[in-house]
Amino acid sequence: MIKTSFISKTVSELKPSGIRRFFDLAANMEGVISLGVGEPDFVTSWSVREAAILSLEQGHTSYTANAGLLELRREIADYMHKSFEVTYNPADEIIVTVGASQAIDIALRATVSPGEEVLIVEPSFVSYAPLVMLAGGIAKTIQTANENEFKLMPQQLEEAITPNTKAIMLCSPNNPTGTQLGKEDLIKLSQIVKKHDLLVISDEIYSELAYDESYTSMAAIEEMRERTIVINGFSKGFAMTGWRLGFVCAPADIASAMLKIHQYTMMCASTMAQYAALEALKNGGSDVEEMRSSYRRRRNYIVKSFNEIGLDCHTPGGAFYAFPSIRLTGLSSEEFAEKLLMEEKVAVVPGNVFGDSGEGHIRCSYATSMDQLQEAVKRIGRFIEKYKVE
Repeated sequence: MIKTSFISKTVSELKPSGIRRFFDLAANMEGVISLGVGEPDFVTSWSVREAAILSLEQGHTSYTANAGLLELRREIADYMHKSFEVTYNPADEIIVTVGASQAIDIALRATVSPGEEVLIVEPSFVSYAPLVMLAGGIAKTIQTANENEFKLMPQQLEEAITPNTKAIMLCSPNNPTGTQLGKEDLIKLSQIVKKHDLLVISDEIYSELAYDESYTSMAAIEEMRERTIVINGFSKGFAMTGWRLGFVCAPADIASAMLKIHQYTMMCASTMAQYAALEALKNGGSDVEEMRSSYRRRRNYIVKSFNEIGLDCHTPGGAFYAFPSIRLTGLSSEEFAEKLLMEEKVAVVPGNVFGDSGEGHIRCSYATSMDQLQEAVKRIGRFIEKYKVE
C-alpha cells in the first residue's frame, strides 16, 4: 500500500503535464503525424557532435567548475555581447545549467520567498507555475488575448501587481503562441517593472528563432540589466535538446545565490555537453541560420494554410509554434485534440494546458517536414469541415 502521507503536500497538489497525455496516446498509434513535440526536427550539427566525441577521447570526463567551463562561460559572454549587446562577467555572472528548465528552477528558488507572487503571462509554458509553487511562491497569472496576438499589454501588468509581487516571468518568443515582444513592447513593460521595483525572469530560449525583426533581450533595455535574469540555452536554436544544456546570465549577487543551489543539487552540467556547446557557439552560426530559414518557410506555410481552412491564426514572430483558434468547431481544446488524434491521426496540444487563456486554441509545432505539414493540414481541413458550426 502506498502511504500518501509520505508525499509532500506541495507536490501532491501539482498537476501532471497536460502535454504528456497526448504524446502517450499518439505513441501507441500507427500513422500519426505529430505537431505536438516542442523540439527541433534537426539533428545536432556534426561538428558539435564531433567536439563531444573528441572531449571523451581526450579524457575530459571529470567535473568542471560548478558554474561551468570558464572557456564556455567566456564564449557565452561574447555571444551575449555580440548578439544582444549585453555585457556579463564570465567569472561571476554566468552559470552553465542542466537545460534552461534547471536555470528557471534555481532562479526562482534563489529569489522568491514563501508567499511572494510571481506573475506568469498566459498562455505559458507548462512548468512555470509548478516551479513557482515548488519555490514556495504564489503563481499569479495574467491572461493575454488573441486579439492582441497574445502580447502582454502594459495596463494588464500594472493592474496585476500587488504589494506581494516579487517578479514577472516573460517568455519571448513565447511557447506556445510564438508571440515575440519587440523592443518598444519591452520598453513599455520595463517602465512598469522599474516603477514597482520588480525582478524579471526572462526566458529567451527561442531568441535564435526570431523571424521578422531582430531579437531584443530584456536585459538590453535601459536600466533593466540589474533587475533581469536571462535564461537561455542550446536546446532550440542549436538543436541540442537531448544534451540538456542551458545557461543563466544575471547580476553577480543573484548569480551567486543561484550558484549555491546549483552546487548542492547538480554540482555541474555534463562535461561532454559543455565541450559540444563550446563548438556550437564558436562555429555553429551557419547551421542556426539554415534552421531559422527553414522554420520561417514552414511558419509562413502553416499560418496561411490554417487561415485558409478557417482557423484564425496570428503570425508568430518566433519559436516554432502556431496557435490557431478552433472556436468555429464549438469543441473545447481537449475535445478537439482528442477527436483529431483518434479520427485523423494528427497530434496537437490542447491550448488549455497552457492556462485558461489558451482554451479555444491548439498548439501546433511546425518543427517537422514540409511533407508532414502538408498532410497534417489536409487532415485538419477535413476534420474542420466535419465539425465546424454553421
